[in-house]
Formats: sequence, C-alpha cells, structure tokens
Amino acid sequence: HGHPVRIPNVICMHEEDTGILWKHTNLEGRSDVRRARRFVVSYFSTIGNYDYGFYWNFGLDGTIEVIAKATGIVFVGAGEPGVPQRHATELAPGVFAPVHQHLFCARLDVAVDGSDNRLVEVDAARVPMGPENPFGNAFSWTETPLGSESAAQREADTSVARVWEVQSASRTNAVGRATAYQLVPQPTALLMADPASSVAARAAFATKHLWATAHREGELWPAGRYPNAHQGGSGLPEYAAGDAPLDGPEGADLVLWHTFGLTHFPRPEDWPIMPVDTAGFAFRPYGFLDQNPGMDVPESSQAHAATGSGSAAGSACCGGGDACTCGH
Repeated sequence: HGHPVRIPNVICMHEEDTGILWKHTNLEGRSDVRRARRFVVSYFSTIGNYDYGFYWNFGLDGTIEVIAKATGIVFVGAGEPGVPQRHATELAPGVFAPVHQHLFCARLDVAVDGSDNRLVEVDAARVPMGPENPFGNAFSWTETPLGSESAAQREADTSVARVWEVQSASRTNAVGRATAYQLVPQPTALLMADPASSVAARAAFATKHLWATAHREGELWPAGRYPNAHQGGSGLPEYAAGDAPLDGPEGADLVLWHTFGLTHFPRPEDWPIMPVDTAGFAFRPYGFLDQNPGMDVPESSQAHAATGSGSAAGSACCGGGDACTCGH
C-alpha cells in the first residue's frame, strides 16, 4: 500500500499526446497522418494568493514552447454592492478585485549551432501595387540586424507578424541560409504602471518585450537580485548599460530576455478560485533543420483495419479517406 513521500524542490517530467503532428489527404482520397507528442518539464510555485505553473514543452517538430499558467485566488477587497469602481471589477456582491498584470521574463541563454550568434528582427512588409505587384496581393519581409544591447530593446508588433531570429554566424543549412531559431511572441501588454512609479523603476524589464545582452556570468535576474529592495536600475537596465556590441564578425554569445504575461480584468468566473489562464511564447527552428523532423515519426499503434467505402478491406484505417474510423 505504501505511503506518500514529500520531496521538496522537484520538477515534473512527462510525455503527452498533443493531437496531429502532420496530415495530408491526396487526390485519390488517401490520408496520411502522424500524431504529435511532447516532452514536458514543469513545476508550480505558490506566491501569496496566486499559484503559477511553468511548463517547458519540447515538441517533435523542434519547437520549444514555454507556457505560464496562472490560477489560485484573486486578491479582493470589499465595496458597496452594485456601485462601479474605476480600478476594480465586481466578482460577487460587494467583492471587488483590482485590474492587474502578471508579467514574466524568460531568460534564454541561446546557442544556435554554437555560441557565435546574431540577432535579427523579422517583419512582414507590404509591397505597393505596381509592375512588380500588379494585383496587389504580394508581400515580402524585412530583416533588421540588432547589433547592440541598446538596439535589441524591442517591442512586439502583431500588425507585421514580428519575430526575432537568432542566426548562426558560421553554419548554413541545405539551401545555404544561416541556421536559425525564431522567438515567436504572443500578444502581451507591457507594464501599465506610470513610468515615474517605483513599480516601473523596479520592473523595468517589463517595459520591453525583448532585451538581448552579451553573455556574462552572474547576470541572471531581469528585475535584479532583490527586486523589492532596490530603488530602480538593477537587473536588465544595469546589464545593458554598457551597450555591448552583438554583431561582431564572429557573432556573439547571446542571452535573450523575453517579457510575456497576462493583463487581468477579473470576472465573476474567476471567483472564488480562478480557473487557469495562460500566456507564453515559442522558440522554433527556422532553417535549423533541412526538412520536417517529423517525417520519420511512426504511424500510431492505434491505427486499425477499415472496411468502409473508399478503402480496401484490411488496409490501414487512415488510408480510408472519408471512411476513416480510427479517430485520427
């Protein structure tokens, strides 16, 4: 029967199915599909009234995904029932919760095919109608090198599908392009506190979606080693103050710092215990590999014979087109 054993300061590691990895149905009606799996490294931290789960997901397509899960009990105060408040929403009669933010910063000590890396900002770009775009439906992209620590303090822009690309300075792929990984942000509002506030001074990391610094030992804390005890300037502002170059001829040993999170307008459904809300980002290969790494993933062991119309008796179920019965 055994007894439970408490082990402090541990992480959870497991593998889970995540649906379809890739799928295609050809003109003859034959379908091929492979299921996706990911390896998950996670842990939960309880900080005051909130509980935060941090999940690092490693996928079969080479993507690294980071997800933060916020749950727990929202911070509340009393108020006059039914009377609107400017800074708080009413969750239950007389129970109000202030609007607030959960902003995290992920430190990514990158090494894409080595420590000689470069950082580039990639934006989609419209192409005006003209001889090179007669129908107006073509568009392109721009690549802007971020060559110093000050130049690499950036904000996300969903209007141009902005991503940040870490390229190798020495390695190329099968088509001659630098091997790379892209940091793909999710929409996140930056710090809403007034720039003159003590919060903004102490949490300056949250005023930008991206910072990049040269690797230096001991630089680990985006808000400083003691975020509640300094007057401002510690952490990333201090790390980037020297404005070190990031675009040397042999690249640089880069560290990316990515701000992501939630702006929370509390609702009645968040009371008395808040269901999980999530925020995150992806770090995915872009020319780091020469083809889809999932091409050699075996067919699901749950595939079985299909006998419906459109497939031959005894054939694999996923070869049956619309007659598929295996749930893929």
